[in-house]
Amino acid sequence: MGIRNWLGLQESTDPEVNRLKGEVDTLSFRLEESYEQLSRMFAEDAGWSKLGDQTERDLSPEGRKQAAQACRVMAIANPLIARGIAVRTGYIHGNGGIGVVAADGKETGTQDVNTVIQAFLDDPGNRAAFTGHQAHEQLERQLSTDGNMYAILFTAPDTGFVRVRTLDPLEVTDILTNPEDASEPWFYRRDYVETTIGERTAKVTTRQKTTWYPALGYNPTRKFPVIDGNPVDWSASVHHTAVNKVGKYGIGDAYAALPWARGYTGFLDDWAKLTKALSRIAWKMSGKKNTAQQMRSQLNSLTEAGGIVGGDAGTQLEAVPKTGATIDAESGRPLATMVAAAFGIPVTTLMSDPGQTGARAVAETLNQPTRLQMQGRRDVWTETYRAILNHVIDQAVLSPRGPLKGGVKADPYTGRQEVVLGNEDDRTITFTWPELDDTPIDVMVKAIVDADATQKLPPLETMRLLLRALGVRDVDEILDQFTDDAGNFIDPNISAGDAAVDAYNRGEDPAAVLNQ
Repeated sequence: MGIRNWLGLQESTDPEVNRLKGEVDTLSFRLEESYEQLSRMFAEDAGWSKLGDQTERDLSPEGRKQAAQACRVMAIANPLIARGIAVRTGYIHGNGGIGVVAADGKETGTQDVNTVIQAFLDDPGNRAAFTGHQAHEQLERQLSTDGNMYAILFTAPDTGFVRVRTLDPLEVTDILTNPEDASEPWFYRRDYVETTIGERTAKVTTRQKTTWYPALGYNPTRKFPVIDGNPVDWSASVHHTAVNKVGKYGIGDAYAALPWARGYTGFLDDWAKLTKALSRIAWKMSGKKNTAQQMRSQLNSLTEAGGIVGGDAGTQLEAVPKTGATIDAESGRPLATMVAAAFGIPVTTLMSDPGQTGARAVAETLNQPTRLQMQGRRDVWTETYRAILNHVIDQAVLSPRGPLKGGVKADPYTGRQEVVLGNEDDRTITFTWPELDDTPIDVMVKAIVDADATQKLPPLETMRLLLRALGVRDVDEILDQFTDDAGNFIDPNISAGDAAVDAYNRGEDPAAVLNQ
């Protein structure tokens, strides 16, 4: 009931009364409009409240576990998710992966840090778990499904040699951070099932266990043996790598693609059913009643397309028209585009097909946004390697039989204890990734040769660039073959006599060169 009727106002010949009636109508309209706006506002607020509640549930330990498990299943069962992860992994770790070289001490006459680094990288256990190409693919897949990677580092007390393994992200249930700085982790809680085998009976037993591990770089003066009744393992430390981070934890790249991948799968399923239905309903028959019944029985007896059925002159048999039937599979392409957007790759690359409106060159081109996104993930891995390798160097110094010498000093700004070597250049670690662009090898080699012709590049650096351009693995091992004990480059094209003359000109002992 409107306000006007509620007030009992009726039509009148008095102009003043009619004016008042008009004002009442206007106020009534504005009041009803305001009520509708408030109703929509409250509905939207309720929607945002539900969305916030849903997000909170999704980021809870159980919610993160369910999301990771769903992504893991879809990474195997759904072709689009599997393809998206494979494409990202190929862009990031393909074509040789990351190359790591540290100071070898020959040029500076100090310590051979590179030998320590290469021993860590080449260890069979470390290669299987972290540094090898297969491990790179598995860990990149883990970031795509779980959003988190936990590297746990075990150090030999006497030699300082570091072994790296990874934890199942679903086992890490809590992270304790600095109360005054949430970005600084202190401890990681791991809830897992421990399996043991009896020494005498070989009986397998399992038990639920909880252990806390300190974060990499956290070394307090007072080391708590127990937190909340559970032991702290100070013999190992954990480095956490997270992507799409929300709060303390990361979210897998595939999480945003899940609903769209399911939608595209459902679309293709419906499209296949429609096409199958159209292939089975192939003929329309009309005629007299008795004749139609006979024809129907004969049609139903046909077992394959192209069969023959007979009828009288009054019976008509014609193909069912497909006008109005939508059988175009390209209509679902926008759903696949959303999956591609979640992984940060072009839909042409995800689908391995440029589609009806694209071109093959488009499908094979890596555009600038994709290139930057893949380079960004490479930078994440570079920082992970840098943190772990610095820990490897520290332990090689601090251990009693460690191969490196150094000391410990307090940082003048932060007050944190740091391990220092005799020369600051000893900590220089060079990370090299292959180019994301598919640059022809002859173009790259020509550019390196032209740069070398300027005589501004050291010969050893020119050789390193050429080996990387040719995709040679273990570049550092080859460079060692062409470097003398003083760190000088040994040109393979000159004779021993020429090398002795060069050594004499540098003020070195020519005999030492001839005896090599």
